[in-house]
Amino acid sequence: MLRRLLLPLAVGISLAVAAAGYAGTSTSTSTGLVGEVGPGYTIEVMRNGKDLKTIKAGTYKVKVEDKSSSHNFHLIGKGLNKSTTVAFMGDKTWTITFKPGKVTYQCDPHALRGMKGSFRVTS
Repeated sequence: MLRRLLLPLAVGISLAVAAAGYAGTSTSTSTGLVGEVGPGYTIEVMRNGKDLKTIKAGTYKVKVEDKSSSHNFHLIGKGLNKSTTVAFMGDKTWTITFKPGKVTYQCDPHALRGMKGSFRVTS
């Protein structure tokens, strides 16, 4: 009798734990953007580990990983002008509303040396 009561309970708990783990994983990877600068002369914006080329207009969380005190991370676009300082090193999370058009990301002191990129925001 006790075994018949415990088996459904154990199965229910296992399914609830699995569903919670799955939901947490898909939410964080589906909308998260990462902007990274340094430690060398690299700068990029990625989504799900891939270089970002296009994204739909909307509000997103952007985790900025600034890995050098000789670089900054600067986002420029329609109604957008947000940056870290050159001396800052560390992580910041921004909530950004992207509007349709081109968004440029760059290291201000080294943009003329090619330390920049861009992606398109679509409607």
